[in-house]
Amino acid sequence: MDDQNLMENMLLLEKGVCDLYLHGAIESSTQEMQQTFKTALNESLGMQERIYAEMSAKGWYQPDTADQSKLNTVRQKFAA
Repeated sequence: MDDQNLMENMLLLEKGVCDLYLHGAIESSTQEMQQTFKTALNESLGMQERIYAEMSAKGWYQPDTADQSKLNTVRQKFAA
């Protein structure tokens, strides 16, 4: 496994962790539990951002750019 595959796996895992923490915060039964999940979520989002930035700097993660005509179609749809 090379560095790029390792980073891709780390990014996918971190995204999954963020999803779990989000659901934990939503489903929390107490304020303390909700705050714990929110704190963990924010830390995980920061880690996800750092992994993405490193991958992007190395040219390993290049998100597709949105087609302007598709964006305009969506804007018109929701403006109506």
